Amino acid sequence: MAIDINWTELGKVAEVSAAFGLGIVAVFALGVLAASKVVTARAADRPAQRVGGFAIAGTAFALCAAAVLYGLYLLIPQFH
Repeated sequence: MAIDINWTELGKVAEVSAAFGLGIVAVFALGVLAASKVVTARAADRPAQRVGGFAIAGTAFALCAAAVLYGLYLLIPQFH
């Protein structure tokens, strides 16, 4: 019995994994950048930039949390 590996599909899985892995890191970095802008805007007393920074940071961190929860959903068979 020989093992048959479908290299094309394995390559697709690797591409999607790399894209999502890099994407999540980029979104998290955007959230950290926005959070640091909030601190800077607070020190300079710029309320509009503070609100925008909170919105961007909150959205970025929510996307990261959603990606983690989706990954757990895919890993745990009782959720299917």
